[in-house]
Amino acid sequence: MNYFLTYTVYVLILSVLMGISTWKLFKKMGYSPLFAFIPFYNYFIILKETKHPKWWAVLSYLPIVGPIMMSVFHIYLMKKFGKTLFQHQLLTVILPFIYMASVNYSKDAEVEDESTNDLFLTDEEKNTKKKDTFVGSITFAVVFATIIHVFVTQPFGIPTGSMERTLLVGDFLFVNKWSYGYRLPMRPVAIPFLQGTIMDTGEKGNPKDDPKSYVDAVKLPYERILQFNKPQRNDIVVFNYPQDSVHTAIDRKDPYVKRCVAVAGDTFEMRAGRLFVNGKPEKILGDQEEQHSFIIETGSEIDIKDLFKRLEYISIVQVDSESPYFQDKIVKYKINPKNTVYVMQLTDKRLQAIKSLPQVISVHEDILDKGYAAVAYRDAMRTKIDTTQSIYPINKPWNQDWYGPLKIPKKGDVVTINQESLPMYQWIISEYEHNSLENKNGKIFINGKQTNQYTIKQDYYMMVGDNRDASLDARFFGVVPEENIVGKPMFTWMSIEGAFNDSGASFQADGWRIRWDRMFKATNTGEANKTSYWWIAAMILILFFGWEYFVKLFRKDKKEENL
Repeated sequence: MNYFLTYTVYVLILSVLMGISTWKLFKKMGYSPLFAFIPFYNYFIILKETKHPKWWAVLSYLPIVGPIMMSVFHIYLMKKFGKTLFQHQLLTVILPFIYMASVNYSKDAEVEDESTNDLFLTDEEKNTKKKDTFVGSITFAVVFATIIHVFVTQPFGIPTGSMERTLLVGDFLFVNKWSYGYRLPMRPVAIPFLQGTIMDTGEKGNPKDDPKSYVDAVKLPYERILQFNKPQRNDIVVFNYPQDSVHTAIDRKDPYVKRCVAVAGDTFEMRAGRLFVNGKPEKILGDQEEQHSFIIETGSEIDIKDLFKRLEYISIVQVDSESPYFQDKIVKYKINPKNTVYVMQLTDKRLQAIKSLPQVISVHEDILDKGYAAVAYRDAMRTKIDTTQSIYPINKPWNQDWYGPLKIPKKGDVVTINQESLPMYQWIISEYEHNSLENKNGKIFINGKQTNQYTIKQDYYMMVGDNRDASLDARFFGVVPEENIVGKPMFTWMSIEGAFNDSGASFQADGWRIRWDRMFKATNTGEANKTSYWWIAAMILILFFGWEYFVKLFRKDKKEENL
């Protein structure tokens, strides 16, 4: 069933429930009982009778916003019939159609006269009215913000260093949800502003036992509208992590941000840590700052604080050169184990600054050996593969520095399915394109039929971090389906060094520091020198919040002049 048909069914079900639970109340307000069953118009009548803006009715069935607005409208209706106490409002929100039905079918439900002048209200009634006005203002502020958040643009924070130093840990972005066509919400009943879970209530760091922020049973299929563009090579893209095992809803999976390095139909390859697309070296944009992993051998410890001050925050791990896990590097790069050794993620510019330090003895770019398969295991016996940390696909002798060539699947491609190619396509067939897939006795069955071919149903993309040796990206979790694409970052609205800890570093930022030069700079322009407009944004905010004060001040001065 397609998106709009499923959506219509939900609206009709809610309208029938609304009608069954309120038709007598509509009759007592002087309307035909049938109007209680008509979508949108039923709420239009409620708003008209309770003297609220009638256009609010258009918000009543919108995904995520709709449930909030419907609760507000139900409360308005119950107040019309004298149900003004807190417990009445709580029951209206928690058990809307049940509680409204109990009022609807009761014998004493009558429309209350609201013509009483404020002069005749008691102090308690006046206070209640003020509280209702305040709560209403807060509610509609939340609703307005939710509309922007759901239907226009969404803020995202950068908690990891996978895009350093193009995007920094502690950057906060606004993402345009219409860049590649608007993906309609798939879980229409949800708590606003929360992505997947409400809070970490169970085992720390394990989201599988945390309460979800959405109702998973109420679901809509994938649909994208007004898609005039698709991700292009070099775009920085926000998408939902494809192999998120916690959330079945695509739009509720964890958001990731990476660079789209290859699009559907391209051939992607890594050679000695350098990226190639269709056999050509990647084009480095002006605002793109790639990092690679280097092993730094020093005669004494580096003053990290001084280094941070001169180069800004830098990802550094001090390693134990006598550790058995590091012995192959000692041999490979001929490092003296008595010296101090660091692993750093560096851009070319920062590499030159590190080389100039007097303590530095040797510098080696840490490139994995060709033919080494980067496969991780969940147990010491190496029987359970950790697919999230292993290279994709797991049956290839590839790693993050020597990868491919891999042809990115394109809609309409007919691919051969056998025991060799199955690890590359099994997740695409079963999870992304929602088919049943079985591998029995060396034979492959798709939707119950034995086959050796499959036709790709959507476009896929290769998303890779600019921090090439410290990025969990498509080289590990595989190609990203088009349905997982959220949008394109517009600008960095805030940047705070120290806002998040860098889990891949031994040293952390010393406190918080606002990076003013990064605020309100546009992303995805490709330009090396982008102007920061944070001061213009600050002026707009001052005018926005101070406008009412200045208007009142002006009116006060004018009154005094007239006196």
